[in-house]
Amino acid sequence: MKQLTCTGPSAIEWRDVPEPRLQGGGEALVRPLAVARCDIDLFLTSGLFPAREPFALGHECVAEIVELGDAVRGFEVGQRTVVSFQVSCGTCRSCAAGHTANCDRYPVLSDYGMQPLSGVEYGGMLADVVRVPHAAAMLAPIAPALDSAALASVSDNVLDGYRAVAPHLAATPGADVLIVCHGLKSVPLYAAQAAIALGAAHVDYASDDAEALALAERLGARPLRTDFEKPERRYPIVVDAGLTPVGLRYAIRATAPEGTLQSVSFYAGGDTPMPLGRLYTLGIRFFTGRAHAAALLRAVMPLIEDGRLRPQDVTTRVVDWDDAPAAYGEPAIKLVVQRS
Repeated sequence: MKQLTCTGPSAIEWRDVPEPRLQGGGEALVRPLAVARCDIDLFLTSGLFPAREPFALGHECVAEIVELGDAVRGFEVGQRTVVSFQVSCGTCRSCAAGHTANCDRYPVLSDYGMQPLSGVEYGGMLADVVRVPHAAAMLAPIAPALDSAALASVSDNVLDGYRAVAPHLAATPGADVLIVCHGLKSVPLYAAQAAIALGAAHVDYASDDAEALALAERLGARPLRTDFEKPERRYPIVVDAGLTPVGLRYAIRATAPEGTLQSVSFYAGGDTPMPLGRLYTLGIRFFTGRAHAAALLRAVMPLIEDGRLRPQDVTTRVVDWDDAPAAYGEPAIKLVVQRS
């Protein structure tokens, strides 16, 4: 079968690889229909995280079930589902606690399409067939009326944006929210969309990226062009979404006393300075960590089905499946590859 493969820095091509087979009664084989490029994918393909060998690409996916193990209940062949990008069993202590990103049965960062990070090749979603080892835990059915391409990013970046604001708005309903975008592409926009859907009084979007600011305004947020020096005010809830120490410092300065700062950022390499004295003195609560995909899907899918979340409004480019190798390196905010 064909699999989109990164063979070196910025080198992407279709390769022939063995087709997966069911290895247990609780598994499923799925055929990806629409795959979104995650914010981290461009860093993976750039060589920022060195890979010793070619690796499969793609982990945000809507797929069609093509085969089911004998023990799988509640799903059927031909059904469309969102596939959790993190491999998780659904039954261990961590999964039972909702911490499905850190399943006890698998190494850290056991994700599709991220072999340079985990060191384990689980395959990628840009392939003809993908094996899902724990179908009941990792698949979430979607309503027939929903478009596959519209939901392509739900399994990761949409969930990441949602969890950045949902628990904090539940604790302080109607609070103002600031999204600080300083390098990530789609996750902060999904966070802005989620904050609006969940009833934030005001959602401001601070960035130095003109395209991101324009899209944030179309989503209903107030755009704030900034050089990340001095915030114009403080907010009870702030989301840090970026790659730079200066952006992080801005987000910290913009957090009100006793406020919440949620980071969705992975600061790779070296040590990132943190003004712990300021956080301590002002009582700022700082949260970080990965989204727990399988657990979050159950909360987010109903919001999409009700029309409260519209992931397709963040999508800026949709390309045909065959065009994936040429298009995957484009600088689009959210790229979706779709089977025609």
